[in-house]
Amino acid sequence: MPRKLEFHVVHASGEDDIHKAGDLNYHGPLAKGWVASRFCLYPQDIVIQLEGRARLRKIQILSHQFLIPTKIEFFVGDVPEGTTPLLENARYTRLGYVSLSDNEKTGFKARELKSVHVDAVGMFLRLNIHKNHINKHNLYNQVGIVAINVIGEVIRKPSDITDPDLFVDVSDNRPVDKDPGVEGFFNKPDYISPLDDLAFDMYQDPEIAQIIRRLERKKQEAVLQERYEYAKKLKEAITELQKVGEKLGKMEVEKRQAVENEDYDTAAAKKVQIDEFRLQIYRDLNVYDLLEPTGTRHPVPVEFESYRQQTPPRLMELDRSSPPMMMHSPLPMNYDERPLPAMKRPPPLPEEEVEPEINQEPEPMTEVDLREASTAIDVFGYPLVSKAYSKTWSYREDALLAVYKQMQELAVRDKEEAKTMMRAAIFLVKRGIDDKVYAVFKAALNLLRLILTDFVPKHKIPKQDISSAVERTLQNLFHKSGETVKRSRDDAKKFIFELAEFPDVKPSQAVPHECVKPIKLTVAPRLAQSRAEIVEKLYKTHGLNDGLTLDNMMGFCTVALNHNAGEVREVTERIIKQLYRDHGTAVKNYLPPDDEKARKNTLWRQLFEFFDKVDGKPSKSDLRKQKQDDEAKKQEEIVALQKQLQDLRQMNNTKEAEKENAKPAARKKPELKKPLPKKNPKRADEDEVSTFNTERICIFCSERNDAFTEEGLDIHYWKSCPMLKRCANCKQVVEIATYTDHVLTECEAKSNFGKCPRCSEAIPRAELDQHIADKTCNPFKPNMNHCPLCHENLSGHEDGWKDHLMTREGCKQNPRRLIALNKQPTGGAKGGARQPPSKISRPTAKKTPR
Repeated sequence: MPRKLEFHVVHASGEDDIHKAGDLNYHGPLAKGWVASRFCLYPQDIVIQLEGRARLRKIQILSHQFLIPTKIEFFVGDVPEGTTPLLENARYTRLGYVSLSDNEKTGFKARELKSVHVDAVGMFLRLNIHKNHINKHNLYNQVGIVAINVIGEVIRKPSDITDPDLFVDVSDNRPVDKDPGVEGFFNKPDYISPLDDLAFDMYQDPEIAQIIRRLERKKQEAVLQERYEYAKKLKEAITELQKVGEKLGKMEVEKRQAVENEDYDTAAAKKVQIDEFRLQIYRDLNVYDLLEPTGTRHPVPVEFESYRQQTPPRLMELDRSSPPMMMHSPLPMNYDERPLPAMKRPPPLPEEEVEPEINQEPEPMTEVDLREASTAIDVFGYPLVSKAYSKTWSYREDALLAVYKQMQELAVRDKEEAKTMMRAAIFLVKRGIDDKVYAVFKAALNLLRLILTDFVPKHKIPKQDISSAVERTLQNLFHKSGETVKRSRDDAKKFIFELAEFPDVKPSQAVPHECVKPIKLTVAPRLAQSRAEIVEKLYKTHGLNDGLTLDNMMGFCTVALNHNAGEVREVTERIIKQLYRDHGTAVKNYLPPDDEKARKNTLWRQLFEFFDKVDGKPSKSDLRKQKQDDEAKKQEEIVALQKQLQDLRQMNNTKEAEKENAKPAARKKPELKKPLPKKNPKRADEDEVSTFNTERICIFCSERNDAFTEEGLDIHYWKSCPMLKRCANCKQVVEIATYTDHVLTECEAKSNFGKCPRCSEAIPRAELDQHIADKTCNPFKPNMNHCPLCHENLSGHEDGWKDHLMTREGCKQNPRRLIALNKQPTGGAKGGARQPPSKISRPTAKKTPR
């Protein structure tokens, strides 16, 4: 009979820092789910591995309320017979796809649950998630999935794929035939229980959901045994518990919201309210008696009566198969006599010395701690785990040392037992790393080193479990590397570098991948600085190998450069400078364009000047200073020439005066006025600057026209200048050479456009992802201009734009070019009308016509 299949995520093409793909492994009201990284490329992939080869009957997807994908494709994967069931060996078959609503009708408050009925066999399920629906809440073009549910039947062996009557039992994984009585109870071989539906787990309190499932199994057994009165009581209890579970689920969500808002008084009140309400319901419905923990129909024995009155039944005896989120009980006095998995290994030899038992016991664990540490208690026992939670640091250290010894001595037998023990130990390691006491922290590091260097190869732990352990503990190590205590901070960073070199960890590249994930700008300065120093050291040691790429390195650096702490930016600048020394101009593709606007920012100016220095080019500040010096020198020469000319004039005037004074005084004869000779008209090439009227020239295309009055120039700019065009978005007249910069930085609609890193043109954001993915655009080339009209690269010299936009062989997409060509006289100057004097220069890119 189909049932809910367990799975875990083994691959995700990207994930948000908070909503990671691993969150899809758990269902419940508090589940956050997976969210793609910001501005990711589509489609995104998620691959889950089932508990074994299974026949899939139903797939359910619960989408985010506003981070909604447009389409999701499904692929089932399997491995050939005799092949190791690893992700890289899987071969996929496409099942189909579903489309999701944009959710506008609900105001982006409801989540869409999609259920797909299929019939396929495999061990892996891949989701191909396409681009998002655009809405005002989705600022970073992300998609999100809150939960995934797979319903089907686990196949016992490959030969039974075509025989639907032989499957693995739910409770103890034993292959059994279908029970005809059970099938008769439902009268439907393909019946899917409502308790396996995703909606049940997502809105029910996890503990109540587990009890409901147990009561449902009891009800089925009672019907088969014709205990109809008992079955009726179970049915009524299940109905009431479903209502209670939904209410408790809402209260848990409200409690978590209060914790996130740091309203701890409200959170504490909610916790008390939840616990009291839960206990009251258990007493009212007499859940303990309905579960029949003794295995008989008789009343509960007397020795359990007093305990039952004080302790909720949920804490007494829950399935060993319950998920990790389930709470475990304060334990009876006879609890220590129960055999534990950790005690099943052979006893020590007589000659071995056994440590004496400590008489003092640590304080009892709280209810919350019991829920959190349920898996560890199952493996290592309550006494040991209670020490790990003790307020006395020596107990916490002893607990880690005891786990170290047990894992060191565990015999090589059952791989599943070893995997379970490793998961429980990693849970205790995470607590130990976060401990404020240095001795406990060091014990946790030693235990983690033992697990990854000795326990993993000894018991042949799979790669996905190794990666999971590394990723879970790295977050705690990162946090420890930002502590105020220098000794703990240095040891954490040192262990991270050591972790990256472990033989079974290095091939997974998990350490570099986690280290270069972009940090949040709100993270504490010391923590951000330590993270940047870790990345710097990893790059110096490994270079762009072992998981480090220019893409993920620069992705980390571009975010860290915006941190408000100067020490963080300083380390990040060192990383970028070293990357530029090693890999050159490819680094510039991840930074803003090198222009005057960017260089106004001190940070970018210093980086770009460093790049120029590495390339052997003078920096722009040096060029600017040299230009200023040249201008000053030229001005000094002009002043000196003017002074010499003035001196010559004074000398000439002095000589003329001396000649006049030397003539003898005599009566002057009247002189006849002679007509002055007519001056020869100046040629066009003589002193043209003095007679040229700059008011009659277009400063963009250099056309000279007597009709270019102030109004005439405006008309020329607006209608016919071949160097200009009107912006289609804001209707402003701008230069074609600066049109892309205008759309990206100045236009009223600039928020609707993004820059393509390949061709450097402004592309509408709705089309940008597809444009980048297609890679059909003409790439921009350094030291050349790029035309936004015809998308061609053109010469970067001063007259390159005029040649391209005004000549007959120029841009075919410029409609004003024909106007300029019609005005050009035969044999005229290249590019249009008669050229103005050389002192009339083309304006800078920032000038805009009226």
